[in-house]
Amino acid sequence: MKLYTKRGDDGGTDLFGGRRVGKDDLRVEAYGTVDELNSVIGLCAAACTGAETASLEEVLTTLMSRLFEVGADLATPLPAAGEESGPAAIPRIGVKQTDELERHIDALTDVLPGMTHFVLPGGTHLAAELHHARTVCRRAERLCVALSRVEDIGPVVVPYLNRLSDLLFAMARRANHLAGVADVPWIGPRGA
Repeated sequence: MKLYTKRGDDGGTDLFGGRRVGKDDLRVEAYGTVDELNSVIGLCAAACTGAETASLEEVLTTLMSRLFEVGADLATPLPAAGEESGPAAIPRIGVKQTDELERHIDALTDVLPGMTHFVLPGGTHLAAELHHARTVCRRAERLCVALSRVEDIGPVVVPYLNRLSDLLFAMARRANHLAGVADVPWIGPRGA
């Protein structure tokens, strides 16, 4: 099987189920940004270089598989009203996966010092990479919100991405904490 098909040379692509759309379609933008997020999380996992970050790497590896599922979910339109079944049956992201993220967030925040200020991206290299992933996640979330206004994407994808960005923030703080590096505080305007 060849890697290239030439079917996309006209600027179009196929969704799961066969519907053809432009590569600039909002649905393609949404799942493409989820794919970008997955790549950035791969960089985060590669930045986990010591035993102290092994637990973070394990979570990140799981997240990469979950994000592949989110992408497949977004690339597979839900059945339209009146249709008995939709395109290819694929596993959809559910409340169970969102709950899993919340458990990770709670476990991380239980071992972190309380926040007394806003946190800027930075500290360790790993923390900076995790903050980068967080911002790409927020962009994916915004695109999914826009998509949900014109097409049904189900009730869970947006909350999942919202929670994932919170988890990435908590992981960035944990990466700094494990390295003994303070979070970078935001210092507001002086005298304001």
